[in-house]
Amino acid sequence: MSTTSLPEVWLRGAVDGYPAELQPVVHALLQAQEDAEATLAPLAVDQIWAMPAEAASIGFHARHLAGALDRLFTYARGQALSEAQIVYMKAEGAPGDPPADAAELVGLVRSGITAALGQVRGTAVSELATPRAVGRKQLPTTVLGLLFHGAEHCTRHAGQMITTAKLVRMQYIGPKSSLDEA
Repeated sequence: MSTTSLPEVWLRGAVDGYPAELQPVVHALLQAQEDAEATLAPLAVDQIWAMPAEAASIGFHARHLAGALDRLFTYARGQALSEAQIVYMKAEGAPGDPPADAAELVGLVRSGITAALGQVRGTAVSELATPRAVGRKQLPTTVLGLLFHGAEHCTRHAGQMITTAKLVRMQYIGPKSSLDEA
């Protein structure tokens, strides 16, 4: 069934297997996945990596969505980032050789969100207020703060993908006019 005919994920009810306290995290992650997949699917590689008005590319937002989620959830587990995570972070905006296409980026987003959902499922409600620290400065937060911010950050980048895709399509086909609707 197409998700375009469904209400947003948060209006579809509770997702089985997750406590009520974490449903907003789950809903946001699933919504970001649906939005990212729908945005990426019809795009050609050159559209994915275009940077209209020097804005970040759709490809960057897809890679950053998955990478930032992984990093934030690493902190939620009380772990430091690995060298591989740091290397990935520094390369998020690079298209690759050959440049990543829609299928590859959809797979990356799905994989990142699936891993995050697994971690959310395994997080006990009693752990949510556990203190955590972020980054080299060891800024204070909690497990819940990191889970929530990871989900919110995903929705932010999925939204940026949607907006950038609209700009990119305008560059390729031109703006719609009122005559197009007549």
